[in-house]
Amino acid sequence: MNSNVKQAVPFFWVADVQVSLRFYVDGLGFKMLNQWINKGKLAWCWLDIGGTALMLQEHRSDGTQFKVTDKKGLGVSICFTCEDALLIYHDALAKGLAPQEPFVGNGMWVCALTDPDGYKLFFNSQTDVPEETKLSEWK
Repeated sequence: MNSNVKQAVPFFWVADVQVSLRFYVDGLGFKMLNQWINKGKLAWCWLDIGGTALMLQEHRSDGTQFKVTDKKGLGVSICFTCEDALLIYHDALAKGLAPQEPFVGNGMWVCALTDPDGYKLFFNSQTDVPEETKLSEWK
């Protein structure tokens, strides 16, 4: 049976879309493929990296959409499958981001970052390095 569903795309409501773009585009290398400009300001965008997408939309201050709370990103994490998660880690460091030290979990290198709105991002790649090994222990 063929499915009508083709893709799931995370949709993040963000406090400041320009801050988020610096993190995702300048920091992680995402490309903006689509955008919505409302009253001269970027209101929404579709970002892509290697065929994996996410959407960002800035909260409106007029109360017509979700409001920013102190519980940013609560309960939300996105896992990206990569060829080389360690490359993501080194690139993120070089671009001034603050990834956590990679470790091996479930047979994968795991590089974790938190975006400006508190969303947890995990970049994973297969490895045969022993479980729970940290990058600093492996080198």
